[in-house]
Amino acid sequence: MRAIVCRELTGPDHLRLEELTPAHPGPQQLRIRVRACGVNFADSLITRGKYQKQPAPPFVPGFEIAGEVLEAGSGVAGFAVGERVIAITPCGGYAEQVVADVTRCVHMPEAMSWAHGAAFPVVFGTSHVALAHRARLRAGEVLVVHGAAGGVGLTAVTIGRQMGATVIATASSAQKLALAQTHGAHHLIDTSREDLRARIKELTDGRGADVIYDPVGGDAFAASLRSIAFEGRILIIGFASGDVPQIPANHLLVKNVDVIGLNWPAYVELNPQVMTASLQTLIDWYLCGAIQPHVSATYPLQQAVTALKQVVERKSTGKVVICTD
Repeated sequence: MRAIVCRELTGPDHLRLEELTPAHPGPQQLRIRVRACGVNFADSLITRGKYQKQPAPPFVPGFEIAGEVLEAGSGVAGFAVGERVIAITPCGGYAEQVVADVTRCVHMPEAMSWAHGAAFPVVFGTSHVALAHRARLRAGEVLVVHGAAGGVGLTAVTIGRQMGATVIATASSAQKLALAQTHGAHHLIDTSREDLRARIKELTDGRGADVIYDPVGGDAFAASLRSIAFEGRILIIGFASGDVPQIPANHLLVKNVDVIGLNWPAYVELNPQVMTASLQTLIDWYLCGAIQPHVSATYPLQQAVTALKQVVERKSTGKVVICTD
Protein backbone atom coordinates (compact mmCIF):
# COMPACT_ATOMS: atom_id res chain seq x y z
CA MET A 1 0.00 0.00 0.00
CA ARG A 2 1.04 3.62 -0.49
CA ALA A 3 1.40 5.92 2.51
CA ILE A 4 2.84 9.31 3.43
CA VAL A 5 5.64 8.61 5.92
CA CYS A 6 7.28 10.86 8.50
CA ARG A 7 10.84 9.65 9.20
CA GLU A 8 12.18 12.77 10.93
CA LEU A 9 10.50 15.40 13.10
CA THR A 10 11.32 18.33 10.84
CA GLY A 11 7.88 19.28 9.58
CA PRO A 12 5.67 18.57 6.55
CA ASP A 13 8.35 19.30 3.93
CA HIS A 14 10.12 16.03 4.69
CA LEU A 15 7.09 13.76 4.38
CA ARG A 16 7.51 11.19 1.61
CA LEU A 17 5.20 8.87 -0.33
CA GLU A 18 6.36 5.26 0.20
CA GLU A 19 5.23 1.67 -0.32
CA LEU A 20 4.50 -0.11 2.98
CA THR A 21 3.30 -3.59 3.88
CA PRO A 22 -0.30 -3.45 5.19
CA ALA A 23 -0.79 -4.44 8.83
CA HIS A 24 -3.33 -7.05 9.92
CA PRO A 25 -5.84 -6.17 12.65
CA GLY A 26 -5.37 -7.42 16.18
CA PRO A 27 -8.19 -8.25 18.62
CA GLN A 28 -10.98 -5.65 18.57
CA GLN A 29 -9.47 -3.93 15.52
CA LEU A 30 -10.50 -3.31 11.91
CA ARG A 31 -8.34 -3.04 8.80
CA ILE A 32 -9.89 -0.32 6.67
CA ARG A 33 -9.49 0.67 3.03
CA VAL A 34 -9.01 4.43 3.31
CA ARG A 35 -11.08 6.35 0.77
CA ALA A 36 -10.49 9.81 2.23
CA CYS A 37 -8.58 11.40 5.11
CA GLY A 38 -9.21 14.75 6.75
CA VAL A 39 -6.32 17.22 7.04
CA ASN A 40 -5.83 19.02 10.35
CA PHE A 41 -3.48 21.65 11.75
CA ALA A 42 -2.39 19.05 14.31
CA ASP A 43 -0.98 16.95 11.45
CA SER A 44 1.78 19.54 11.13
CA LEU A 45 2.45 19.49 14.89
CA ILE A 46 2.89 15.72 14.94
CA THR A 47 5.44 15.94 12.10
CA ARG A 48 7.44 18.44 14.19
CA GLY A 49 7.37 16.41 17.40
CA LYS A 50 5.09 18.94 19.11
CA TYR A 51 1.85 16.98 19.47
CA GLN A 52 0.39 16.06 22.88
CA LYS A 53 0.69 12.30 22.21
CA GLN A 54 3.75 12.03 20.03
CA PRO A 55 4.68 8.83 18.14
CA ALA A 56 8.33 8.13 17.35
CA PRO A 57 9.34 8.07 13.67
CA PRO A 58 8.73 6.46 11.34
CA PHE A 59 4.95 6.94 11.35
CA VAL A 60 2.12 7.96 9.03
CA PRO A 61 0.16 11.15 9.96
CA GLY A 62 -3.61 11.42 9.76
CA PHE A 63 -6.24 11.38 12.52
CA GLU A 64 -9.57 10.83 10.72
CA ILE A 65 -10.58 8.64 7.81
CA ALA A 66 -13.58 7.37 5.90
CA GLY A 67 -13.46 3.99 4.21
CA GLU A 68 -14.66 0.41 4.13
CA VAL A 69 -13.81 -2.58 6.29
CA LEU A 70 -11.37 -5.02 4.66
CA GLU A 71 -10.75 -7.32 7.62
CA ALA A 72 -11.98 -7.69 11.21
CA GLY A 73 -9.82 -8.90 14.09
CA SER A 74 -10.89 -11.41 16.69
CA GLY A 75 -13.67 -10.38 19.04
CA VAL A 76 -15.08 -7.69 16.77
CA ALA A 77 -18.86 -7.34 16.92
CA GLY A 78 -21.10 -4.92 15.05
CA PHE A 79 -18.83 -4.38 12.03
CA ALA A 80 -18.58 -6.56 8.91
CA VAL A 81 -16.28 -6.70 5.90
CA GLY A 82 -17.47 -4.26 3.23
CA GLU A 83 -19.24 -1.88 5.61
CA ARG A 84 -18.57 1.86 5.41
CA VAL A 85 -16.99 3.37 8.52
CA ILE A 86 -15.59 6.59 9.94
CA ALA A 87 -12.56 6.05 12.16
CA ILE A 88 -10.46 8.21 14.49
CA THR A 89 -6.83 7.11 14.42
CA PRO A 90 -3.89 8.12 16.67
CA CYS A 91 -1.99 8.35 13.37
CA GLY A 92 -1.94 6.46 10.07
CA GLY A 93 -4.66 8.14 8.01
CA TYR A 94 -2.46 9.42 5.15
CA ALA A 95 -2.43 5.95 3.58
CA GLU A 96 -4.42 3.56 1.43
CA GLN A 97 -5.10 1.30 4.42
CA VAL A 98 -5.15 1.73 8.19
CA VAL A 99 -5.83 -0.41 11.26
CA ALA A 100 -8.14 1.13 13.88
CA ASP A 101 -9.63 0.03 17.21
CA VAL A 102 -13.38 -0.64 16.98
CA THR A 103 -13.94 1.77 19.88
CA ARG A 104 -12.69 4.52 17.53
CA CYS A 105 -15.08 3.60 14.69
CA VAL A 106 -18.68 4.46 13.84
CA HIS A 107 -20.85 3.33 10.95
CA MET A 108 -20.95 5.74 8.02
CA PRO A 109 -24.27 6.30 6.23
CA GLU A 110 -24.60 5.44 2.55
CA ALA A 111 -25.86 8.99 1.98
CA MET A 112 -22.54 10.49 3.15
CA SER A 113 -19.75 10.97 0.61
CA TRP A 114 -16.22 9.78 1.37
CA ALA A 115 -15.01 13.39 1.51
CA HIS A 116 -17.76 14.38 3.93
CA GLY A 117 -17.05 11.34 6.09
CA ALA A 118 -13.38 12.25 6.36
CA ALA A 119 -14.18 15.93 6.97
CA PHE A 120 -16.58 15.09 9.76
CA PRO A 121 -15.08 13.63 12.96
CA VAL A 122 -12.41 16.02 14.24
CA VAL A 123 -13.94 19.40 13.47
CA PHE A 124 -17.59 18.57 14.17
CA GLY A 125 -16.67 16.31 17.08
CA THR A 126 -14.49 19.00 18.63
CA SER A 127 -17.16 21.65 18.40
CA HIS A 128 -20.05 19.47 19.55
CA VAL A 129 -18.23 18.08 22.61
CA ALA A 130 -16.92 21.57 23.41
CA LEU A 131 -20.28 23.33 23.18
CA ALA A 132 -22.65 20.62 24.43
CA HIS A 133 -20.55 18.60 26.89
CA ARG A 134 -18.00 21.10 28.21
CA ALA A 135 -19.61 24.56 27.95
CA ARG A 136 -23.22 23.39 28.39
CA LEU A 137 -24.46 25.85 25.78
CA ARG A 138 -28.19 26.51 26.12
CA ALA A 139 -30.78 27.73 23.63
CA GLY A 140 -31.11 31.50 23.75
CA GLU A 141 -27.52 32.14 24.88
CA VAL A 142 -25.03 34.26 22.92
CA LEU A 143 -22.12 32.35 21.42
CA VAL A 144 -19.05 34.08 19.95
CA VAL A 145 -16.93 32.00 17.57
CA HIS A 146 -13.41 33.23 16.78
CA GLY A 147 -11.76 32.08 13.55
CA ALA A 148 -15.26 31.37 12.32
CA ALA A 149 -14.31 30.35 8.77
CA GLY A 150 -11.63 27.86 9.82
CA GLY A 151 -11.95 24.10 10.15
CA VAL A 152 -13.34 23.98 13.68
CA GLY A 153 -14.72 27.52 13.74
CA LEU A 154 -17.16 26.93 10.91
CA THR A 155 -18.55 23.83 12.62
CA ALA A 156 -18.96 25.75 15.88
CA VAL A 157 -21.08 28.31 14.01
CA THR A 158 -23.25 25.56 12.53
CA ILE A 159 -23.63 23.60 15.77
CA GLY A 160 -24.26 26.74 17.84
CA ARG A 161 -27.07 27.69 15.48
CA GLN A 162 -28.47 24.13 15.62
CA MET A 163 -28.45 24.28 19.44
CA GLY A 164 -30.48 27.48 19.46
CA ALA A 165 -27.79 30.05 20.31
CA THR A 166 -27.40 33.52 18.84
CA VAL A 167 -24.08 33.20 17.00
CA ILE A 168 -21.58 36.03 16.56
CA ALA A 169 -18.82 35.09 14.09
CA THR A 170 -15.42 36.79 14.07
CA ALA A 171 -12.89 36.49 11.23
CA SER A 172 -10.19 38.52 9.49
CA SER A 173 -11.89 39.25 6.16
CA ALA A 174 -15.27 39.95 4.61
CA GLN A 175 -14.95 36.80 2.48
CA LYS A 176 -14.48 34.57 5.53
CA LEU A 177 -17.36 36.25 7.34
CA ALA A 178 -19.64 35.73 4.34
CA LEU A 179 -18.91 32.00 4.54
CA ALA A 180 -19.69 31.97 8.28
CA GLN A 181 -22.96 33.73 7.57
CA THR A 182 -24.00 31.05 5.07
CA HIS A 183 -23.41 28.47 7.82
CA GLY A 184 -25.69 30.17 10.32
CA ALA A 185 -23.97 33.17 11.94
CA HIS A 186 -26.42 35.87 13.03
CA HIS A 187 -23.85 38.67 13.46
CA LEU A 188 -20.39 39.26 11.95
CA ILE A 189 -17.27 41.03 13.26
CA ASP A 190 -14.34 41.79 10.95
CA THR A 191 -11.29 41.64 13.24
CA SER A 192 -9.12 43.36 10.62
CA ARG A 193 -10.99 46.63 11.01
CA GLU A 194 -13.33 46.44 14.05
CA ASP A 195 -12.68 46.54 17.79
CA LEU A 196 -13.58 43.03 18.94
CA ARG A 197 -14.47 43.83 22.54
CA ALA A 198 -16.51 46.92 21.63
CA ARG A 199 -18.51 45.12 18.94
CA ILE A 200 -19.33 42.13 21.18
CA LYS A 201 -20.52 44.52 23.88
CA GLU A 202 -22.55 46.47 21.33
CA LEU A 203 -24.21 43.35 19.90
CA THR A 204 -25.13 42.11 23.40
CA ASP A 205 -26.40 45.46 24.74
CA GLY A 206 -23.37 45.71 27.02
CA ARG A 207 -23.92 42.33 28.70
CA GLY A 208 -21.24 40.30 26.91
CA ALA A 209 -21.26 36.79 25.49
CA ASP A 210 -22.39 33.70 27.41
CA VAL A 211 -19.95 31.37 25.64
CA ILE A 212 -16.84 32.23 23.60
CA TYR A 213 -15.27 29.55 21.39
CA ASP A 214 -11.59 30.34 20.83
CA PRO A 215 -9.30 28.33 18.53
CA VAL A 216 -7.13 31.43 17.95
CA GLY A 217 -5.63 32.64 21.25
CA GLY A 218 -3.52 35.80 21.40
CA ASP A 219 -5.41 39.08 21.04
CA ALA A 220 -8.71 37.25 20.51
CA PHE A 221 -8.45 35.65 23.94
CA ALA A 222 -7.54 38.96 25.58
CA ALA A 223 -10.66 40.52 24.02
CA SER A 224 -12.73 37.52 25.15
CA LEU A 225 -11.81 38.06 28.81
CA ARG A 226 -13.01 41.65 28.52
CA SER A 227 -16.27 40.84 26.72
CA ILE A 228 -17.56 37.76 28.54
CA ALA A 229 -20.83 37.93 30.48
CA PHE A 230 -21.35 37.16 34.16
CA GLU A 231 -20.97 33.37 34.62
CA GLY A 232 -19.80 33.14 31.02
CA ARG A 233 -17.65 30.31 29.68
CA ILE A 234 -14.58 30.67 27.47
CA LEU A 235 -13.62 27.54 25.55
CA ILE A 236 -9.92 27.15 24.74
CA ILE A 237 -9.76 25.08 21.56
CA GLY A 238 -6.29 25.97 20.26
CA PHE A 239 -3.80 28.69 19.43
CA ALA A 240 -3.82 29.22 15.66
CA SER A 241 -2.32 32.68 16.19
CA GLY A 242 0.78 31.07 17.67
CA ASP A 243 0.33 33.10 20.87
CA VAL A 244 -0.58 31.06 23.96
CA PRO A 245 -2.18 33.56 26.38
CA GLN A 246 -1.57 33.77 30.11
CA ILE A 247 -4.71 34.23 32.20
CA PRO A 248 -4.80 36.74 35.07
CA ALA A 249 -6.78 34.78 37.67
CA ASN A 250 -8.31 37.90 39.22
CA HIS A 251 -10.22 38.54 35.97
CA LEU A 252 -12.00 35.23 36.41
CA LEU A 253 -13.17 36.17 39.90
CA VAL A 254 -14.83 39.42 38.93
CA LYS A 255 -17.52 37.83 36.73
CA ASN A 256 -17.41 34.23 37.98
CA VAL A 257 -15.98 33.17 34.61
CA ASP A 258 -15.15 29.60 33.58
CA VAL A 259 -12.18 29.06 31.26
CA ILE A 260 -12.57 25.55 29.87
CA GLY A 261 -9.99 23.55 27.97
CA LEU A 262 -10.98 21.11 25.26
CA ASN A 263 -8.60 18.37 24.13
CA TRP A 264 -10.96 16.33 21.97
CA PRO A 265 -8.51 13.46 21.24
CA ALA A 266 -8.34 12.80 25.00
CA TYR A 267 -11.92 11.48 24.82
CA VAL A 268 -10.81 8.93 22.24
CA GLU A 269 -8.31 7.59 24.78
CA LEU A 270 -10.00 8.19 28.14
CA ASN A 271 -13.77 8.27 27.51
CA PRO A 272 -14.58 7.05 23.98
CA GLN A 273 -18.29 6.80 24.79
CA VAL A 274 -18.49 10.61 24.84
CA MET A 275 -16.87 10.74 21.41
CA THR A 276 -18.97 8.02 19.77
CA ALA A 277 -22.26 9.34 21.25
CA SER A 278 -21.38 12.81 19.99
CA LEU A 279 -20.59 11.49 16.49
CA GLN A 280 -23.89 9.61 16.38
CA THR A 281 -25.79 12.80 17.26
CA LEU A 282 -23.88 14.66 14.55
CA ILE A 283 -24.57 11.95 11.95
CA ASP A 284 -28.28 12.16 12.78
CA TRP A 285 -28.13 15.93 12.24
CA TYR A 286 -26.28 15.39 8.96
CA LEU A 287 -28.91 12.94 7.70
CA CYS A 288 -31.73 15.39 8.41
CA GLY A 289 -29.83 18.19 6.66
CA ALA A 290 -29.15 20.31 9.75
CA ILE A 291 -25.35 20.29 9.35
CA GLN A 292 -23.06 19.90 6.35
CA PRO A 293 -19.26 19.77 6.14
CA HIS A 294 -17.66 22.50 4.05
CA VAL A 295 -14.87 20.88 2.03
CA SER A 296 -12.95 23.69 0.35
CA ALA A 297 -10.39 21.48 -1.43
CA THR A 298 -9.48 17.85 -2.09
CA TYR A 299 -6.04 16.51 -3.02
CA PRO A 300 -4.73 13.11 -4.11
CA LEU A 301 -2.51 11.20 -1.69
CA GLN A 302 0.68 12.15 -3.55
CA GLN A 303 -0.11 15.85 -2.91
CA ALA A 304 -0.62 15.43 0.84
CA VAL A 305 2.16 17.90 1.69
CA THR A 306 0.51 20.59 -0.43
CA ALA A 307 -2.83 19.87 1.25
CA LEU A 308 -1.30 20.18 4.72
CA LYS A 309 0.44 23.45 3.84
CA GLN A 310 -2.89 24.93 2.76
CA VAL A 311 -4.19 24.32 6.28
CA VAL A 312 -1.02 25.39 8.13
CA GLU A 313 -0.75 28.63 6.16
CA ARG A 314 -4.46 29.34 6.76
CA LYS A 315 -5.17 29.53 3.03
CA SER A 316 -8.16 27.21 3.28
CA THR A 317 -11.67 27.60 4.63
CA GLY A 318 -13.61 24.80 6.24
CA LYS A 319 -11.94 21.47 5.59
CA VAL A 320 -9.24 20.11 3.28
CA VAL A 321 -9.42 16.39 2.43
CA ILE A 322 -6.99 13.88 0.92
CA CYS A 323 -8.64 11.31 -1.37
CA THR A 324 -6.88 8.03 -2.12
CA ASP A 325 -8.82 7.00 -5.25
